[in-house]
Amino acid sequence: MAKTESPQQMLGSIIRAQREFAALPMRQFAAAVGISKPYLSQIELGLRAPSDAVLAAIAESLQTSTDALYTQAGFVEPPDEEDADGPPRLETEIESAAELTAAQRRALIEIYRGFVDANAVRRARAARGEPADR
Repeated sequence: MAKTESPQQMLGSIIRAQREFAALPMRQFAAAVGISKPYLSQIELGLRAPSDAVLAAIAESLQTSTDALYTQAGFVEPPDEEDADGPPRLETEIESAAELTAAQRRALIEIYRGFVDANAVRRARAARGEPADR
């Protein structure tokens, strides 16, 4: 029974597992996210892919990031820790911006990485022939 899950199914499984780990009933979690229970069920079963806005609300409710969910589901490759080239130049520039606080620098880098990962997900979906935003 070595059935391989698609990234969409894997994403649903991860969301369900994290919701259950947080001991949140489906109805309560759906209300916190701002979606219906049937829609959440379809997401968790891998039948529907959440929009970027819905996934962001799910991630926030689970106290994680969309990047982490996408990476765990296999939509995006995890960053290579042994990359000899180091961080992208933009990240290096942000890190050296003395006029920003440490929290502001971290937030900007997280936003940048989120955009990069979201674009990688969109390209992967397009390569599989899926609609851009479902």
